[in-house]
Amino acid sequence: MDTIIGTIEKGKPFFDKLARNRYLKAIRDGFLSAMPIIIFSSIFLLIAYVPNIWGYNWPKSIETILMKPYNYSMGIMALVVSATTAKHFTDALNRDMPENNQLNFISTMVASMVGFLLLSSDALTAKDGAAGFGNALLGSKGLLTAFISAFIVGWIYKFFVSRNITIKLPEQVPPNISQTFKDVIPFSVAIVFFWLFDLGFRNIFGYCFAQGVINVFQPLFGAADGYIGLAIIYGAMSLFWFVGVHGPSIVEPAISAALLLGMSENLAAVQAGQHATHVLSLGAQYFVVCLGGTGATLVPCLMFAFLAKSKQLKAIGRASAIPVFFNVNEPFLFGAPMVLNPVFFVPFILTPVFNIWLLKIFIDFLGMDGFLYTLPWTTPGPIGIILGCGMKLLPCVFLAAVVALDFVMYYPFFKVYDAEKVEEEKNATNEVKAEKEVDVNGEVLDSKKILVLCAGGGTSGLLANALAKGAKEKGIPLVTAAGSYGAHTDIMKDYDLVILAPQVASYYQDLKKDTDRLGIKSVACQGKQYIELTRNPQKALEFVFSVLEEA
Repeated sequence: MDTIIGTIEKGKPFFDKLARNRYLKAIRDGFLSAMPIIIFSSIFLLIAYVPNIWGYNWPKSIETILMKPYNYSMGIMALVVSATTAKHFTDALNRDMPENNQLNFISTMVASMVGFLLLSSDALTAKDGAAGFGNALLGSKGLLTAFISAFIVGWIYKFFVSRNITIKLPEQVPPNISQTFKDVIPFSVAIVFFWLFDLGFRNIFGYCFAQGVINVFQPLFGAADGYIGLAIIYGAMSLFWFVGVHGPSIVEPAISAALLLGMSENLAAVQAGQHATHVLSLGAQYFVVCLGGTGATLVPCLMFAFLAKSKQLKAIGRASAIPVFFNVNEPFLFGAPMVLNPVFFVPFILTPVFNIWLLKIFIDFLGMDGFLYTLPWTTPGPIGIILGCGMKLLPCVFLAAVVALDFVMYYPFFKVYDAEKVEEEKNATNEVKAEKEVDVNGEVLDSKKILVLCAGGGTSGLLANALAKGAKEKGIPLVTAAGSYGAHTDIMKDYDLVILAPQVASYYQDLKKDTDRLGIKSVACQGKQYIELTRNPQKALEFVFSVLEEA
């Protein structure tokens, strides 16, 4: 087992590099920026269609009113993502551009949206009853085209701006007006490119480019929804996490379109009175594959808390239980530890795969509908399963089955690890080493602002809260905040120090380029170090103090 893990660890630099890939990061961050749309719109889906379970159907007029916020948010999801992806891709490109010759992300966002509309929407004429854009491909079906539009715009802008092929105005002209003229040439070239490409594509194939992309990738989406495809996707996600790389950052960009498309097609099938057959969906990933977080760690965490004989494991389980219940499992992953722990290699990789296979069995053979609604990823897994699948009997049966499966998968390995820890505790000396408390200089931390970043904004809150608690105890006016990496670029200029949590530590090189430009400090934490800091406010203050004191 050590040999296997050692081999995997040798590939960690490659995995880190893959996670930092500017295209994958732009897709992930662009998708994450638009996540409030998905969560918000699902609320109206629940209100509109959950009553159907008990035989009550809203009158059509009321249903139309309830669905309007959904149609005007989720219905233009791809249009929004074309802009957010362009924004994050522009930020990535700007890291390699001179500080005095940056790409204008507002302009690239607008250009990407216009280009996406040209590639994906048919113009409605008076004979259709209205004038405007056809919206059939502006939602989840158009996500892949949205990504393509964003990248093409970024390439075009970088080509022209980096070569100073722009309209230049005298220095006396205000910067905001100069920037407008500077963007005219790349903006015009981008839009003309999309326009001409659209004309040619439609004339050759008879349909728009967005539909062509769907036609090409539909077989791949179908294969991803099979047993082998699901195993590859979620086995890889867990494997990356096991070696300390944030797996979703690598895997999710490749399947993000399929996740949303599966959910929307499931809902459409149920509304049409048909069986929702798609397994691959956001809900399935959040609450089945990641029941308690990556590795499906809810059940083993509860084992630690209530079944462990080892005092250390019991303490870790009980301290981590509440965060894990809300799918924030980093305290458990690094505190147990689960990652890079040979004992848990097999269940950590295979349990998520078996969970999604069990869901597919329930859908394919027992007639259970797949996930219909998207809930926040911090929704407790058991609640997410029942609500996401429509509050029916079969999802309740599935919940019981998946919990039992996870117990069977983890219990033998848990017993082995617990026995090891009990033996270690028996052999441990009773000597208690006194730790010297570092005198934290309050003047250095006075009114400083600290931003902690993680993948989704959950884990970062643990350290931010510990710092706030420590500062309050010491009477130091320290300001702390938690956020998600990718949504930080516009706010980090207001902080003195940016700290990366372990699962986004691979992004440190990119972050440092940004913070160096702003003249602020940055640092990345590693697994056990981070957990120790979240549990010890004094050590958290000492850590921040040491970073800020560095020359």
